Amino acid sequence: MKLISSKKLTLSLSILVTILVMVISCISYVLPFHVIYIVLLGLISGILIHQISKYLVNRFLYSKIRILYKTIHDTQVIDKDLAEKVQTSDALHAVEMDVLEWSEERGSLIAQLKKQEKYRKEFIGNVSHELKTPIFNIQGYILTLLDGGLEDKTINRMYLERTEKSINRMITIVKDLEVISKLESGELKLMYERFNIIDLINEVLEMQEMRAKKNNIKLIFPQEKENSKFVYADKKEIFQVLNNLLVNSIKYGRNKGTTHIEVMSMDKNYLLEIRDNGIGIEADNLPRIFERFFRVDKSRSRNMGGSGLGLAIVKHIVDAHNQNINVSSTYGEGTSFTFTLEKAK
Repeated sequence: MKLISSKKLTLSLSILVTILVMVISCISYVLPFHVIYIVLLGLISGILIHQISKYLVNRFLYSKIRILYKTIHDTQVIDKDLAEKVQTSDALHAVEMDVLEWSEERGSLIAQLKKQEKYRKEFIGNVSHELKTPIFNIQGYILTLLDGGLEDKTINRMYLERTEKSINRMITIVKDLEVISKLESGELKLMYERFNIIDLINEVLEMQEMRAKKNNIKLIFPQEKENSKFVYADKKEIFQVLNNLLVNSIKYGRNKGTTHIEVMSMDKNYLLEIRDNGIGIEADNLPRIFERFFRVDKSRSRNMGGSGLGLAIVKHIVDAHNQNINVSSTYGEGTSFTFTLEKAK
């Protein structure tokens, strides 16, 4: 319901009283020379009533608005400033606008807090689930060894090696969580430098060559021997971006599949693409691909190891460089990740 302004309220009251005074005067005096007297009396009465009613209404509004302002504002309201606001403006309209603005802000804040609460619960649940598997594995291996398996040469070494793998997985999860925490809090400062992105890609390819052969994936980089392409970024962090994307592509590649890496020039930036013909990602899952611990195929992903944080770290690093990263995919046909880097001057 729309509020009536204080000005309209006092003005309406004054006009009503003036009309009543004039009507009463007309009834009391019927001679023509009293007409001027009646008009003057009506005007004077109207002005007096207007000022008195304005004062009374403003004092009433001030007493109510003061309580309202102290409720909706986080800081203490200065009485002098509030009194001036009531006197110099349409108080009811001003308060209505302030309350609406406060209500919208609170509604937005509550929605944001609910979203953060949901995200926090999911995050804690995911961390617990990711750590639970290696912990239970370690517990099972150690109990088996303590129950006599330690003296059995056919299983003792095997169980110790499996225990080591589970411990390494836990270390990976903790390290990746630390990296994300630093990226989100701004503690991890980027060390910008000028470097050749072609050399860095070759370095990553060399590092992942054995993994690709094991998964029967062919790595293709047509620009392997091309002239230098210099970028301005944090070399160490971009190495991690390339490495995580390449590992992800190899993990979800098909047998005898391929992974292409390409660098394209785009005005002031280079566009880097890591493209494969693997299993692809369903359209419903694409918007969540960069979320922490999100896995397209949960059972398969956990069997392959990893922390489930690789793509989330990639997104944070690219965002920290004020650059863009995108993903496109067709389920059953393959996936393409592209991100930009600033060209070095």
